[in-house]
Order: sequence, then C-alpha cells, then structure tokens
Amino acid sequence: MGTLTSCSFSIMNLRFRMNPPISCNFSRRIQMKRMSKRSLGRLIISCSSGSGGGGGGGSSSNDNGSSNDGKLEKDSSNLATVTEETEGERNSGGEASDSEDSSVSISSRPTISTVGSTYNNFQVDSFKLMELLGPEKVDPSEVKIIKEKLFGYSTFWVTKEEPFGDFGEGILFLGNLRGKREDVFAKLQSQLSEVMGDKYNLFMVEEPNSEGPDPRGGPRVSFGMLRKEVSEPGPTSLWQYVIAFLLFLLTIGSSVELGIASQITRLPPEVVKYFTDPNAIEPPDMQLLLPFVDSALPLAYGVLGVQLFHEIGHFLAAFPRNVKLSIPYFIPNITLGSFGAITQFKSILPDRKAKVDISLAGPFAGAALSSSMFAVGLLLSSNPSAAAELVQVPSTLFQGSLLLGLISRATLGYGAMHAAMVPIHPLVIAGWCGLTTSAFNMLPVGCLDGGRAVQGAFGKGSLVGFGLATYSLLGLGVLGGPLSLPWGLYVLICQRSPEKPCLNDVTEVGTWRKAALGVAIFLVLLTLLPVWDELAEELGIGLVTTF
Repeated sequence: MGTLTSCSFSIMNLRFRMNPPISCNFSRRIQMKRMSKRSLGRLIISCSSGSGGGGGGGSSSNDNGSSNDGKLEKDSSNLATVTEETEGERNSGGEASDSEDSSVSISSRPTISTVGSTYNNFQVDSFKLMELLGPEKVDPSEVKIIKEKLFGYSTFWVTKEEPFGDFGEGILFLGNLRGKREDVFAKLQSQLSEVMGDKYNLFMVEEPNSEGPDPRGGPRVSFGMLRKEVSEPGPTSLWQYVIAFLLFLLTIGSSVELGIASQITRLPPEVVKYFTDPNAIEPPDMQLLLPFVDSALPLAYGVLGVQLFHEIGHFLAAFPRNVKLSIPYFIPNITLGSFGAITQFKSILPDRKAKVDISLAGPFAGAALSSSMFAVGLLLSSNPSAAAELVQVPSTLFQGSLLLGLISRATLGYGAMHAAMVPIHPLVIAGWCGLTTSAFNMLPVGCLDGGRAVQGAFGKGSLVGFGLATYSLLGLGVLGGPLSLPWGLYVLICQRSPEKPCLNDVTEVGTWRKAALGVAIFLVLLTLLPVWDELAEELGIGLVTTF
C-alpha cells in the first residue's frame, strides 16, 4: 500500500494588469485517497472552481484541514503550486522497492477561446450567402395572407406547414381536405390569382409520409406554393440554340454515314479495310466515298424523318394543352443514325394526363412511320423488280431484335434469312433503326419518354422500381445488345432525373392510358430483346456459329 507522506502548499499572489481587468475566484480542494495494490502511488486530485459576486472570495484547505477566506482584488489571480512526495514500499519475494517521488504542478488561469464564436459566425455567414445565391423564397407575410384568405372550413383546413421545393424555397400546406380534390384545387387556384396575381404557382401533391389514404378515396393531398420564376423553366438562351443546331448537323452526318455503311459490299476495298482492320494506318482517299453519298441519302432521309416525326408528335400533343416545349437537342449515333432527341418542358404541366399524352405522342408517331417503312421495305425486298435497289447486310442484324427478327423471318422466308448475307431494301434499315430508337426512348427510366409516361400514369414511386429494373437489364446486356452500354451511359449523364411534378399531381390518368402504356412497354421489351442462339438456329434467322 502506498501512503502520502508529506504535502506542502505555497500560495503566491501575482498582480498583473489587463484591459479590461478580469476577476477570477478559485476554490480548490485536494482529496487524497489510498489506492489499491494495483494502482500503487496514484494520486487523485479533484479540483472544483467557483465564482462569487462582488469582490469575490477564495478558500483553500491545507493539510491540517483549516481554511482561510479572504478577498482578492479584481486584477489579481491565485497561483497554487502543490508539491507532493510519495514514498512507499512494496514487498515482493522478500525484496523492497525503491521510493518514488512525484511532483504535480497545477496552474489555474482563465482562458478565453474564440474558436467557437468564430465558427458560429462562419456558419451564419455561409447560410446568408446560400440564401442570397439560392432561389427566392416565399414571403412569410404573404404566406399569412394566403393562409387566411384561401384556406378554411369549406376548402382545406391547414394543420401544419413545411418547406416545399428542391431547396425549400416554397411552402407546403398540410391538413384536411373539405371537398372534392379537383373542385377544391380549382377554387384555390382562382382565389390565389385574385389575391396575388401571377406571382405564385399552386401545386396539389400527395401528402408526404401520409399515415393512410383519404377517407373519401385516393391518397391524402397537400398544397405546395412556389414563386413563378422559381417553379417555371427559364427561356431558351442563344447558346442553347447554337448547341441544338450543331447537334442537328452532327446527326445529319451520322445518318449519312449510316447510309454509306449500309453499302459496305459496294465500297472500295481500301476504304473497307481502313474502317474494319485495326492494323490499317494510312487513311484512304475519302473522295472515293463521294459517289456513294447519293445512294446513301434515302436511308439518311428515312432516319431523319423518323426523328422529325417523333418531335412533331410531341408538339402536336402539347399545343392544345398550352404546354411549351424546348427546341430538340438531337443526339447523333453512328450505329442507329441518332439516339433521338432531348426535348424539355418549358412550362409546368397542368396534370398527369397531359404528361402521359405528350410523352407517348412522340414515340408513337416515330414508331408509326418506322413501322410503315419497315413493312414497305420488307415487301420490296421480296419483289424481284426492286432487286437493283437492294443492299447486302449481315444476317446477324436480324438476331438483334426478337420482334423484328420474327417479322422479317415470316416475310422473307427461311431460304433468304438462313445465310451469311441477306439482300434487303434500305427502307428496312431505316425502319429498323427508327423502331429501335423509339424503343430505347420508351424505356421506363429517368426523364425519357417512357419514364415520363410511367411517372404520370403510376406515380414517382413506380418509376423508381421500373428504373432500377431497366438499369439492371441494360447493365447485364439483356436489352439492346451491344448498344446497352452506350445507351445506359447516355441516360445516366443526360436523362437520369425524373420530371418535375404537375400542378395537379394527384388525379389519376384513367384505365385506358395505363393499358396503352403497358402494351407499349411490352412491345419495347420484345423489340430490344435479342434472339438467342437456339431459337435463331431453329427458325433459321441467320447462321449460328457453334464451337
């Protein structure tokens, strides 16, 4: 066991001047306890400090247990130095241990830390900067006026308010609906226009984290409010027009290149070798391709015509609903001629029906023209009078699509399809590329036409499930074959975000729209699924090489 043999205290009064003067009162109590055998010689010193009013008082206890009280001046501080010597002996196997001396010095001085206040000021300044740079928020005074004049017992009884929007720049009113949701929403929109003019947009959305459905049927609803300049897309700038024009020129070039590549059996050998042989170094004379440009134009016209029909379908469906669309940004691709176009909504959609109709109008229009060209091309391919216009394509092309491969096999027959090269009309290639592009754009993911349609018909939650399944199938190469990877990257970079909500984002779209969308997605899967080798060998679609 260790014992504390001696303990001496010396108190020094140091007087120093500070501006402003600081008064500190300290009361220290030193407790010494006997330690166990394992922690021999350890000294526990517990210090407690306190401050008093007025001039301040301090008390210290010495080794005799007596205490001294006294007043200190405001500009003085106490410095206590405690020196302790501890000696102990421990017997282990008949041997004595040496004594240990320990010296502990405790100095108390008031410290002022500015780190916390500086960090808090930095946080406040950061929040203020974010508010200045971020979107303009709803005025709280106007929120109070709107709450008093719009909502009530006859429309919507507000019980809670929450931030609304991507950055919390709006206000979301939660509560209880007092009538039919469509009638209440129309009434609130009219009253908001009378009170605030065209300053705000009112949204009817499903209540987040709702505990259950509405007693009247359907989901519980809430009403969100955003400023018009925040909720509506901005105008198209000059550089966006320039980018769209350049992309369109590149799409024309990729379509012409597709037309030239379709005549690979007619091209000069040195040109074919340069583009197919990785060891070829010297480029050929590109003027050799000029005679083939004229024969490539019909296919290029067909590919571009499908894309233009696609965009016209969007605009025709949007015009009667007063929905504005941006200029299309065509995406060139050397395999299909084009991956389609990115067309943005430049105004808020009124309801989910408009979202479904406008989204489906483009792919349906493009698919209609593509199907017509594909069917006419197959008929011309089997007509002997059009033999001079036919081009030779590899039979493996027809193994890239289950639906289109089966249709081609039924039209051209076993003898024509079960070969290394198949003579077909250029319209078949144009229709094939158009149908494949339309099918890719109808995939239910992100901001594609299919993703917008699924979001409008089944809700944003369903789009998440469809999107995960689509990404998985594209990643595994199940859909689209060799085009699955570039298309998946294109969607992730440009089209992964879902569309913003409509003004009325609650009312259902109806059964027949959901049924039409379901049939369209089923046809999309059949179009993008490749023909597996066993089925291709059995039906005679191309030559299947076995090892």
